[in-house]
Amino acid sequence: MSTPSQVQEYEQRGFLAIPDVLPISIIEQLRTVVDEYVELSRAINENDSVFDLEPTHSPKQPQLRRLKQPASVNKEFNRAMRSDAILDIVEPLLGTHGVRYQADKLNMKIAEVGSPVEWHQDVAFYPHTNDDLLAVGVALDDCTLENGCLMCIPGSHKEPILDHHANGYFAGAVSVTNPGLALDKAVPLEVSAGSVTVHHVRTLHGSSPNTSQNPRRLWLISYMAADAWPLQGVKDYDQFTKSLLRGDESVRIRVTDHDVRMPLPPSPTGMGSIYEVQGQARETVYR
Repeated sequence: MSTPSQVQEYEQRGFLAIPDVLPISIIEQLRTVVDEYVELSRAINENDSVFDLEPTHSPKQPQLRRLKQPASVNKEFNRAMRSDAILDIVEPLLGTHGVRYQADKLNMKIAEVGSPVEWHQDVAFYPHTNDDLLAVGVALDDCTLENGCLMCIPGSHKEPILDHHANGYFAGAVSVTNPGLALDKAVPLEVSAGSVTVHHVRTLHGSSPNTSQNPRRLWLISYMAADAWPLQGVKDYDQFTKSLLRGDESVRIRVTDHDVRMPLPPSPTGMGSIYEVQGQARETVYR
């Protein structure tokens, strides 16, 4: 359960790092599943609905950037996503509005190869009627500065939502020249395996390439208040209702005053994973 001091810290800074949330036994189970998917990726030569590949990926040397929606394709990840250990942290941070699962992804950051994630705010990708959304990062490995741990800018969730466009298209990244991107204030969230990070949907964050000999697998699970509705619409209402994890289902929508530019028009190359979208960005930090 998030303590009152953790709730206060989250409200003030826009992020948390909480040690030792999941036991190592569960982390080892999830690692085993990941290893199995890496083996399966040997038969894949382009990105699909499950695998996002590093440019250097090959059948002989499989290299994944991301495993997409592991909670939707694997029971071990699905069970952990619904665990009280995580939901007891999430629920107090979302207030009294219930908890809904939104999406998840496992960013791999393999040793010496792992791609960076440019600085961005999650809300730019999926604006909702209110901003009671957050992402929990479950560390499958120790996350350090050297292997590209998550970094966040304190208080940025209280500031305006920055522009994530380039050349008139959504690029999923904030330009390094944007005065709102105060990189000198960035805080690294260094955590051990089994620990979690939490960041608000408006918190500016990014992560550098993995330059170390150690992997940095971070499983990011997005949760939202049950009365936050996507501004781009609900495509499948039955599936949407099944995503409710705590609280009561309702078709009432809570709307708050926040200004966000829609992630439109999409890039001419399409809307793939964040790595593909950010390939259109200009004046970035890591590329």
